[in-house]
Amino acid sequence: MLGLAFVLAGCGLFTAPKNYRGQSVTQDQLKQLVPGTTTEADVTALLGTPTSRGLFDSNRWAYMAQVTRSRIGRFPGVLGQDVVVLTFNDQGLLEKVEHLGQKQAVQVSMAGGATPSPGGSASFFQQLIGNVGRYTPAPLPNTATGGGLQGGMPQEGGL
Repeated sequence: MLGLAFVLAGCGLFTAPKNYRGQSVTQDQLKQLVPGTTTEADVTALLGTPTSRGLFDSNRWAYMAQVTRSRIGRFPGVLGQDVVVLTFNDQGLLEKVEHLGQKQAVQVSMAGGATPSPGGSASFFQQLIGNVGRYTPAPLPNTATGGGLQGGMPQEGGL
């Protein structure tokens, strides 16, 4: 019974560490962002450079953060994520603050298929014998100067 307690207590030692990515915005920082009065310069001074700017609208800034932990098979498990999207007007004043959490995340599946590569594909047999005859032995070190190893033993005066 005591041994089982030690085994279960030891499991905590093998828990993967949390990985923090991105730029987290705290609640105190969010309170300082006032639409209509906060400028782009104020936001940059408070939060730093945004993680991303809008591709088609440079007045949309995003600050993204994610906390993950490796799970079985080294696949990351998302423990939490936050996205703060700030929208500015053309004069550089903050218009809108959106705080998006993990519940608003949209799952995107990977596209099927494969990207073709030039040169075609080799069969198993071609891959197996493809490098036969291409072996070039490397020269021994210092063979041109007479140094190095001879017969597997160091020369006299060597070392």
